[in-house]
This record gives sequence, C-alpha cells and structure tokens, in this order.
Amino acid sequence: MSRNISRKWGQGLLLLAGLFAAAVTSAATNLYVYELPDGSRILTDHALNNRQYRLVRMGRDVRGIGHLAAARHPQMFRADPSTYDRLIRENARRYQVDFALVKAIMHVESNFNPYAASNKGALGLMQLMPTTAQRHGITELYDPAQNIEAGVRHIQYLNGLFGDRPQLVIAAYNAGENAVRRHGGIPPYQETQHYVRQVLYFKQHYRRLTTI
Repeated sequence: MSRNISRKWGQGLLLLAGLFAAAVTSAATNLYVYELPDGSRILTDHALNNRQYRLVRMGRDVRGIGHLAAARHPQMFRADPSTYDRLIRENARRYQVDFALVKAIMHVESNFNPYAASNKGALGLMQLMPTTAQRHGITELYDPAQNIEAGVRHIQYLNGLFGDRPQLVIAAYNAGENAVRRHGGIPPYQETQHYVRQVLYFKQHYRRLTTI
C-alpha cells in the first residue's frame, strides 16, 4: 500500500457516523471526543485520564461526532492509538494473525486516521486498495470495522503465500505479492525497504506493550 498519505476530510467527516456505528453496536460502549491543548481533537472508545485534555462529548450516539472530533482544526484530527485495539484483537484472533503485526501496519499506513487516503487510491486505517478490499468481500473502506477485517484477511492471505515470514508479508503488503515473488524477497525499492523496517520496529513495540 502507498505510504504517501493525504486526507479527504470533507467526505470523511460526513461519513463518520457510519464509520463507528459497527464498532459501537458490537461493543455497546461510549465514544469520547477530547480537545487537546493545541486545539486538535482525538476520538477514543475509553476515558483518558489527562488534565490537559478537555472532554467535548461522551455518548453512544455517533450522530454528529465527526464534526465535533475535527472541529476547528480538521487537518489535525487524531485517534488514540488504542482506539481500534478491540477490533484488531477480534479479527486477529478470528483469522489467526499476529495482533502486533496488524497494529504496526496500521500505525505505519495511516497513523490510526480512518480517513487516510493515498495518492494511489489506498483508503482507511489499513490503507487498502478498493480492488484488494473487494477481493475479501469488503466495500465500505471508511468503516473501521470493515477496513480492519479486510486488512487482517489480506495479511492472512499473504501469510499463506509466504509461509508466515513476517518480512516478506510486510513487503508484500506494501509493494504487492507479485513484486516480492519477482525479486525473490524484499523488493529493492527504497520505500518498501524503509516500510519493512518501520513495521518491524512498531511490531516489536506493540508486542512489548501487550506483555507489560
């Protein structure tokens, strides 16, 4: 998937209710919008114990929450890194994929921005191309639940192709499985090689966090 991330704020904000509806329905939990000292806002599914954060809204009703989350500084919208952990765990367990690997790929791909869009057309948290998502039966790429499921299923598919060799799986996620096959390993692309190093770094980081 491409690493050159841009943001489709206008379209994304109008769709936010749909994006979080699946997660809220399945989890029956609250959503929280906090304003940070710099004026930017973050959205999370759990309360944050930080005196510097101002709670803007809390509730299970997602209507209008996108405008609240991105108000004043839409270009600075951020999601707490743990916001999607439950969805990642559920899908990682269902498809037998490493939680830390999924979260590391999400971190590098979108930095937990559900509206991320690359100049090559990759969309959402896992930066999936529409054709890849459709291969796994997913059509709503701005829906975090569907986007994560498609991303995890794609990682499962790559695991099957490359025998659970993480470096090749990561390289294939970025450059495509055909490029990995053609080069007999990580392609000699600067972007892909840097991408693999980044994902492996965050994979270890998130693995350490889960064992603390």
